[in-house]
Amino acid sequence: MSRLLLNCDIGESFGSWTMGLDAEVMPFIDCANIACGFHAGDPSIMRKTVSLALSHGVQIGAHPAYQDLVGFGRRSMAYATQELQDILHYQIGALDGICRAQGGRVSYVKPHGAMYNDMMANPAQLRAVLQAVASYDRSLPLMLMATKDNSAAQQLGDEYGVTLWFEAFADRAYDSAGRLVSRQTPGAVHHDPEHIIEQALTIARGDPLTAIDGSALHLQANTLCVHGDNAHSVAAVQHIREALNRQTAS
Repeated sequence: MSRLLLNCDIGESFGSWTMGLDAEVMPFIDCANIACGFHAGDPSIMRKTVSLALSHGVQIGAHPAYQDLVGFGRRSMAYATQELQDILHYQIGALDGICRAQGGRVSYVKPHGAMYNDMMANPAQLRAVLQAVASYDRSLPLMLMATKDNSAAQQLGDEYGVTLWFEAFADRAYDSAGRLVSRQTPGAVHHDPEHIIEQALTIARGDPLTAIDGSALHLQANTLCVHGDNAHSVAAVQHIREALNRQTAS
């Protein structure tokens, strides 16, 4: 079994306003998706978060977003292709500079919020994002959502020579196509810790999940998204980490 990487959105504080338990969750994750200032974060927060990740040997990922601090990057915005690529280069480059000043580097890219959702829904936007990553540094993997059929996205990644890391979620329900069920739908978010851990292990083994309609759903994933928003979520991440370590060792 290949190792399933745990990734977490992090560095989302701003000024004197604190969000998330970054120091508490960092020891249990493999990849830190660090906000680049457009939806959250600022230069000082970015520096502190990079330092924290480096001290724990955690891979640093750029977490770029639409320029939407008020909406936390969760609102779709209309960008021309070149504008989208410009804001991606601006944010990746900013975080990369802060990393290099501390002896590190950005090692992958995971778009945030509406940008992430839009690129998954719109092949033209995914192409634009891939172009931006490839022109900045073709060696940087792009993280995107695993679905029932990753082949179309994989074909685009291959076209641009960009490695794709497919991402799954342990605390969310899926539909039969492998899309996340809307949070407005009952049962869309799992709250039972045992259920969350079991879903993480199922994904790690490559076994089928049960979609919300009862059908079997296979997800081929490289990484699992976890959360460090509060003490309960950090504890869940710790339990997932321990369970994955036991499974890998067995």
